[in-house]
Amino acid sequence: MPESTTTPTVTTAAPVTTAAPAAGKNVVIDPVTRIEGHLRVECEVTDGVVSKAWVSACMYRGMETILKGRKPEDAYYVSQRICGVCPISHGHASTMGSEAALGIKIPKNAVIIRNLIEAAEYLHSHILWFYTLTALDYVDVVSALSADVAKCYDLCQDLGLATADFGAIKTRLSTFVAGGQLSIFTNGYWGHPAYKLPPEVNLIAVAHYLEALEMQAEAATIIAVMGGKFPHFMTQLPGGSAWVPTEEKLDDVVFRFTKVKEFIDTRLIPDTLAIAPFYLDAINYGTGTGNMLAWGVFADPAAPDDRKKRFLPSGAVYTDAKKPGPVDVKAAKLADADPAKVMEYVEHSWYKSPSTLNPAQGATEADFTAYDLEGKYSWAKAPRHDGKSVEVGPLARMVVAYFAGRPEVKKIIDGTLAKLGTSDPGVLFSLLGRIAARNLEAAVVAEWAVGWCNDLVAAIKGGDSSFFTTERGDTGSGAGLWEAPRGALGHWVDVKGGNIENYQVIAPSTWLVSPRDADGNMGAMEAALVGTPVADPTKPLEPLRVVHSFDP
Repeated sequence: MPESTTTPTVTTAAPVTTAAPAAGKNVVIDPVTRIEGHLRVECEVTDGVVSKAWVSACMYRGMETILKGRKPEDAYYVSQRICGVCPISHGHASTMGSEAALGIKIPKNAVIIRNLIEAAEYLHSHILWFYTLTALDYVDVVSALSADVAKCYDLCQDLGLATADFGAIKTRLSTFVAGGQLSIFTNGYWGHPAYKLPPEVNLIAVAHYLEALEMQAEAATIIAVMGGKFPHFMTQLPGGSAWVPTEEKLDDVVFRFTKVKEFIDTRLIPDTLAIAPFYLDAINYGTGTGNMLAWGVFADPAAPDDRKKRFLPSGAVYTDAKKPGPVDVKAAKLADADPAKVMEYVEHSWYKSPSTLNPAQGATEADFTAYDLEGKYSWAKAPRHDGKSVEVGPLARMVVAYFAGRPEVKKIIDGTLAKLGTSDPGVLFSLLGRIAARNLEAAVVAEWAVGWCNDLVAAIKGGDSSFFTTERGDTGSGAGLWEAPRGALGHWVDVKGGNIENYQVIAPSTWLVSPRDADGNMGAMEAALVGTPVADPTKPLEPLRVVHSFDP
């Protein structure tokens, strides 16, 4: 953990309560829990609102250095260790970068299999994020103890929610409390005034939280069946897929995808719609920069190299939001996502390698100095696209797809907005919009995944048994531009004589937790924190909600 050269008034190791700061002083959340990685968030709170924010990535990974001199196949295995939640995406991006560098064209069946494994990771990650990592910012577990069980069943009927044995779950929670501990629910900001759900809705959400644990296992099992194991899978080496499906295995995969899809349709989406009306104020902050970037994900087997033809397409949407709250989408501009327009700044990052490098010519030389908010304060570089600080992730993908006219995305977004009493997609650029977008994406991906299983069965029945190619060069440069569940992911690879000469990664969190750039422009999370209300600075629940909404 970097040492601080400043003296924060309050240090809050979330969710531990600390003493109240004076007005205009800093609130520190360090470490941010319920995330993948290590993160410190520092906010200046003035008159009950975040006026300034700094986000610091607290860990140096150094994968770029580790991979130099290794074989491209090693990069596939090693780079998956960047993330414990989205290793599939890193494996895919690494493999795609190597294939681009070595001129490898993979069979159509391999494209479908990669889409299916990626889809399983998306569903696992989105369910994990909503219930395990984020829901407890909105669901007061202790409040559920006072729920009227009979009313829970009535509410489920009224709201279209799935039921469970609410009486048994309430008894289980009561046993935890009577024993003097809350087990997995220990250390929440329970009783915080920003919790707004009735006890009955809290109990329903807790019931679905427990079911969600089982659904994560189902999605992970799909990856294990097709990829050998999870989290770090084994079957997508440069050249295609080493997994050759059998009828029995495909039946298993279809069964599990269908089961997860049913959970999303009957729990995840209804839960989102049930909880959202209690937190409609969350459309008024958490906007961020209002600029979105997506490399695109889920390739078209007929055009695997065309990023615009991906099921969730590549693109950028610029609104240049200058203040919190819904943006004016009439002024929004849809543009190409162009890797040549990516530059990385290091003026506020602990690196001595040159600033403003494109990752294709990038360098990564660590140089930790001190934690200094006026100078360097993060291990994350500050990537910019076309000079703009952008947000990546499910909201970016859904916004890009919406503006690009993807029918499935337009239908589910417009339908959800109508259920919430609005037709303005500008409300998506907010804390509430960011949460809703991820869950809506899960529903779209689950629907597509079942269809891709059928496509694979049809291809095999049609006599296509090609899954891997061994034709390849040994020298070249390429990039694997893909999407992890968290957002845009790029692996840039230079290969000479069969070995990696240079390797650069811009992970989704690099975009999201970016520090300021050379011109002082904030990263996406920093910008989203500004304007966030803070009811109790000793329990900074609202800023934590904004941070968790990015799934860092």
